[in-house]
Amino acid sequence: MKRILIIEDDKDIAAIERDYLAAFSYEVEIAADGTEGLRMGLENRFDLILLDLMLPGMDGFTVCRKLREHLDIPILMVTARREDIDKIRGLGLGADDYIDKPFSPGVLMARIRANLDQYDRLRGKRRPTSEIRLGEIRLNTDTHRVYVQDREVSLKNREYELLLFMMLHADTVFSREALYENIWGMDALGDSATVAVHINRLREKLEPDAARPRYIETVWGAGYRFCGQHCNSDGFLYNS
Repeated sequence: MKRILIIEDDKDIAAIERDYLAAFSYEVEIAADGTEGLRMGLENRFDLILLDLMLPGMDGFTVCRKLREHLDIPILMVTARREDIDKIRGLGLGADDYIDKPFSPGVLMARIRANLDQYDRLRGKRRPTSEIRLGEIRLNTDTHRVYVQDREVSLKNREYELLLFMMLHADTVFSREALYENIWGMDALGDSATVAVHINRLREKLEPDAARPRYIETVWGAGYRFCGQHCNSDGFLYNS
């Protein structure tokens, strides 16, 4: 049985979420403020966390950052604030997805299932080739470890899956929408800003100079591609 932690100060909303999730056989715990939610998240085992943004005691941004320092499970931010800057900030702090209030129970369940399924696939999937090496980036699919020039870099769940997908399809251009559909598994419900945030985070961790990327190119008007052979921007060569 999957265990979900709801961190929500609105008792009515928390009760609705709990009852709906329980009806689908999820085990649910509720924390009514940020401080309690952080404590429960760190002291107990959960498979996913639903995290409200506006919380007493400690706001959702801070809770997300502190949870992500210790946990590698899906964190879904839930909020009535629709500003893109809030979404970008939340995703930058380690949230895996974002749900706007008000939302239907069906949308909530679709997001939860997609994130849990993606996490399970990431943890359970094994490919015949245990290592992919393109240029100075080396990715091991058995250990889920990534190295740049033999220096290990730490990637979060979605960052790893996005990098793996792009390396497996090197030199192919993907739109933001196509990447969202393939990595997050939700087409109509997707928010392509999520992809841009994760691309930027990968560049910061992988690129010698994130402002002049060698590995993950932006193809203006089309999307992104991982350079398997070369990057036109500076002539840096890669062996595939």
